[in-house]
Amino acid sequence: MPLFKRNPFGHYLFLKKWLIRVFGVISHGRYRKFNNLHIEGSEVLRNLPDKNVLFISNHQTYFADVAAMFHVFNASLKGRTDNINNIGYIWNPKLNIYFVAAGETMRAGLLPKIFAYAGSVSIDRTWRADGKDVNRQVKNSDISNIGKALKDGWVITFPQGTTTPFKPIRRGTAHIIKTFKPVVVPIVIDGFRRSFDKKGLNIKKRNVLQSMVIKEPLQIDYENEEIAEIVTKIEFAIEQHPSFLKVLSPQEAEEYLKEEEELNKQRTFWNS
Repeated sequence: MPLFKRNPFGHYLFLKKWLIRVFGVISHGRYRKFNNLHIEGSEVLRNLPDKNVLFISNHQTYFADVAAMFHVFNASLKGRTDNINNIGYIWNPKLNIYFVAAGETMRAGLLPKIFAYAGSVSIDRTWRADGKDVNRQVKNSDISNIGKALKDGWVITFPQGTTTPFKPIRRGTAHIIKTFKPVVVPIVIDGFRRSFDKKGLNIKKRNVLQSMVIKEPLQIDYENEEIAEIVTKIEFAIEQHPSFLKVLSPQEAEEYLKEEEELNKQRTFWNS
């Protein structure tokens, strides 16, 4: 690989590779030693095209979710089946993996800026900024950048735009699907909010069973399905449709949502 080769966002691939290697080694024990990451469906990853793939997932922490996906994706592409054993897979990582993240989060401190270089497609949220609810127009440049990332490789997005469970799916994700027609792969994660803090940087509890289920690509009629239909399909695929709350008792559901809502208010942690 040429030393000064860049990706479509101007990032040097040589530097990006080393960042993924270093942070991959640092974070590996968080899913293999302190906690146990149970994986299902890694074979799905090996059957995907190299470009124009959109991963949609529920969201539990700011960074631990994405880091785990980088591990699982690279391990699977190097022949591991439902495991991330033997960290050697990270030596030659897939470099065209991106993740969609709020720009204010990725700009708030040195560490997030380093993470951003490793693969962030930063966008300005239309519904929230600086811990407050807002209502602003979607930036065409944000849509363009997501399309640029899809054209180059794989993109991870969290269509609820928040770590609070069972929040509505943002319609923008459905518009992205309609516009760029990617292969859409659902991922369902669990256990991350119990094992990590809100940032996903500090281990909150050990010996937690974390899980990541990679599902088969969604069947989508890009031309004829309405935005609302795609939104509903996403809700069920990542198991965030309100009907999934029925597995909890009313009291459990109320307490669970209240706890997560309180945690989600802590959006100024980078400046604290």
